[in-house]
Amino acid sequence: MMNDKNPLLEVSRCPYGAPEFDKIRNGHYMPAFREALKEARAEVDAIADDPSEPTFENTIERLEYSGRTLDRVSGIFFNLLEAESDDEMQKIAEEVSPLLTEHSMYVSLNSRLFERVRKVYDKKESLRLDKEAAMLLEDTYKSFTRNGAALSDEDKKTYGKYAEELSLLSLRFGKNVLDATNAYMLRITDRSRLEGLPDYVMETGAAAAKEKGVDGWVFTLEYPSYSPFMKYCRDRELRREMYMAYSTRGASGEYDNRQTVKRITGLRMKMAELLGYGTYADYALEE
Repeated sequence: MMNDKNPLLEVSRCPYGAPEFDKIRNGHYMPAFREALKEARAEVDAIADDPSEPTFENTIERLEYSGRTLDRVSGIFFNLLEAESDDEMQKIAEEVSPLLTEHSMYVSLNSRLFERVRKVYDKKESLRLDKEAAMLLEDTYKSFTRNGAALSDEDKKTYGKYAEELSLLSLRFGKNVLDATNAYMLRITDRSRLEGLPDYVMETGAAAAKEKGVDGWVFTLEYPSYSPFMKYCRDRELRREMYMAYSTRGASGEYDNRQTVKRITGLRMKMAELLGYGTYADYALEE
């Protein structure tokens, strides 16, 4: 826990409310997630426990506006996890992912909440909603049914267990791809093989080599390096080497994702079957 104010929970002073990235430290994330999850759960409970008759405004609209703090904290963290990750952020992701899955299941499998949503949905024809509101109602109802809200209590438990494992496997898959990306570098010492590369691409390659403490030029699978190299390099064999390395990340060795992919596929199939679909493709393509 950090002693200073948490910038993830403060109102940003930047234009359009953009995150104040210069103030955010890794130590801010877990306290912010815990506070945001607590707030989001309280908002959901307030809707589910509302004693008044369910309406579009007190159920669907309130639900749409709930969890805004959690959405903001999650958006910042997971975008930076993809773009500027480190070992500490990976550990935070492993800690917070089960908490986020648990919250997601708490919402989607909440029988009290779904009953209110269903009551509003059942009388949609008489509500005279405008086009946007009608779409929100439809999407909200489908979101619940497509995430297990109509299942039996026993099947909800099974679905939740599958969802939690799937969340962790998806995180592992992404980490392996990221680690495989970071582990690869193409080092070139023969300047003639750089034919076609603009000066700025060569300068980037030289800077990467200097950073890694080697001579020549270094290109990686990170997209700002990979993309211009593939676009401009005239050496067919070098392009082939980079393409194969990029396309087979996580396919072998230390970061092998093949068993993870099989388990993810199997879990998606089981979850689709629980929801009444013949295959996961049927579920995924329904929309």
